[in-house]
Amino acid sequence: MDTISTQTWIIASVVVLALFAFSAWFFYQKKQSHRLQQQFGPEYGRTVDDLGSRTKAESELKAREKRVERFNLVPLSPSEAARFSQAWGVLQGRFVDNPKGVVIQADQLVRELMLKRGYPMADFERRAADISVDYPAVVDHYRTAQAIAVRDERGEADTEELRKAVVHYRALFDELLEVREAKLEAMPAKPLEARS
Repeated sequence: MDTISTQTWIIASVVVLALFAFSAWFFYQKKQSHRLQQQFGPEYGRTVDDLGSRTKAESELKAREKRVERFNLVPLSPSEAARFSQAWGVLQGRFVDNPKGVVIQADQLVRELMLKRGYPMADFERRAADISVDYPAVVDHYRTAQAIAVRDERGEADTEELRKAVVHYRALFDELLEVREAKLEAMPAKPLEARS
């Protein structure tokens, strides 16, 4: 009887440990899914739809995070940010006279800014995937702008669509430029009351 009790106890212990391990794994997976959904927002759903399963999508999103972690991403200096902002202003001012050319220039300026920040210049889908890690809220703007630019190359985009493309490029441009941080750097170092 003693041997049977010991075997029963061992089997019960193994079953309990297996259930505990499965529960821990399940909750970890659920937590990871939630973290990725929060991190990537709409990009999470788009990736699930594109790849056809949540498991594949989450694996892809984690791979993006690991790839981008290896990049040497750097913020712009205030003078670089000012130069890019000025270039955008000039570009935008030419839209009325040359909407097609401005869309091409907007794409080139966004690429130049990405390169300056430290993003590698791979194919469009890789660039969009890389941007989605740090800027998930605006990566859809990038995709939309690019789709309009491709339609324009085929002669299928009208002026209003080209205007929208520039607006979409601008949304990503502003995020990459880190306009808010540049404005904070330009603020006076002392509080106003301390300067009186």
